[in-house]
Amino acid sequence: MDPTDWTGGPRNPDAQGPLRTYLAGICGGRGRRRSLIGEVCVAAPIMSEPGPAPVVRPVIAPMRWLLYAASTLVFLAGLQLTVFPEQTDTYFAWTITPPLTAAFLGAAYWAAVPVELIAARQKIWARARVAVPAIWLFTTLTLVATLLHFGKFHFSSPIASAQGAAWFWLAIYVGVPVVMLLIGWLQIRTPGGDPPRGPAAATWMRALVLGQGVGMLAFGVGLSAIPDIIAPSWPWPLTTLTARAIGAWLIGIGVAALHANRENDVSRIRPLAGGYTAFAVLELVAISRYPGTMNWCTPSAWVYLAFLLSVLPVGLLTLFRPRWVEKH
Repeated sequence: MDPTDWTGGPRNPDAQGPLRTYLAGICGGRGRRRSLIGEVCVAAPIMSEPGPAPVVRPVIAPMRWLLYAASTLVFLAGLQLTVFPEQTDTYFAWTITPPLTAAFLGAAYWAAVPVELIAARQKIWARARVAVPAIWLFTTLTLVATLLHFGKFHFSSPIASAQGAAWFWLAIYVGVPVVMLLIGWLQIRTPGGDPPRGPAAATWMRALVLGQGVGMLAFGVGLSAIPDIIAPSWPWPLTTLTARAIGAWLIGIGVAALHANRENDVSRIRPLAGGYTAFAVLELVAISRYPGTMNWCTPSAWVYLAFLLSVLPVGLLTLFRPRWVEKH
């Protein structure tokens, strides 16, 4: 039976059933009855129509390509420092000693690769944005460290590879923060909002990531602002420049961890999970390459090792067993 035909017979626009005739009479009536009830008859089909679906803010193309470009740049920096940690006077922007520091920085650069690649592959901005503020902050702080220690860099080195690396370094760290600000402004002005939140993280997971984020942020600020005071607490020797370089990384990762904790959505923190996993694994490899440089007689060495071992399961579980870290 055609639901629009109240008579129950074949559909015929001329065949009015009793109920249809009654409604037509009401809506077509005269006087006050027509003015009141007629408005209801007109408004009812309008109110019954579903409204437009809410628009979700996407990752815009310039942001996507910026993240892809950034992943390439950090891969190249990590390649130099990881493969040639003892030859930074020849192949890097400045000479880094001891080699464990170069290996640490190389591991940090390579850990940024999955962060940026995973973020770039997201279609929804809410699932990519955890990477962006941390990247901008790290690049800005690294530029500040470069300007404060300008004379330490190989801008006038007689070795062409070292001099080229220094000028390329400066160009990147001057340009990237500015470009990221401009593209970030375009991104947040893109129409749309966030989709409904997915599964929240378990309480133990949030507490662990919060502690890691606060610890990295506090130590990173100390290394950046007062390196001469805080650097002796690091598990191996640091110069003022390398202390600030490591501090920039700790601040960036710490801010990303706090950002992820605030999002409280397991589906939105996958970029950080990729970086967490790579960071822990690669830093453990760096220690295994230069175990004699670590000052194992100090508590800081064991705290650092415990920190890396706490970071690893957070990254692995979020990537490969997300239900294990969801709140039930």
